[in-house]
Amino acid sequence: MDYINAFWVGGLICALVQILMEKTKLMPGRIMVLLVCSGTLLHFLGIFKPIQEYAGAGITVPLIGFGKILMEGVMEAVDEQGFLGLFAGGLKAGAIGTSAALILGYLASLIFKPKMKK
Repeated sequence: MDYINAFWVGGLICALVQILMEKTKLMPGRIMVLLVCSGTLLHFLGIFKPIQEYAGAGITVPLIGFGKILMEGVMEAVDEQGFLGLFAGGLKAGAIGTSAALILGYLASLIFKPKMKK
């Protein structure tokens, strides 16, 4: 049942994003920012955890999960460092995912020879 819940929640998120892309003039970058901000807001309001317990990877794998990780890092850093934690917490919490994306993207570009769009 865990797989089914993850599938339908993740699918619902993807369907909503697809509707946003088709029916509005929002650029994909802005929609990605909207997803990250949604994750931070859900975590801040305490709604993310119950959804995560129900849907598992269906909510954490999309960019909403990255927003949750950033907010979690900021909240921990603010508790430890005070005001400066606002700036350091998100960077520290998101460093692994960001580094992995950069390194794997670079390796993929070496293997697959990227081309410019026409």
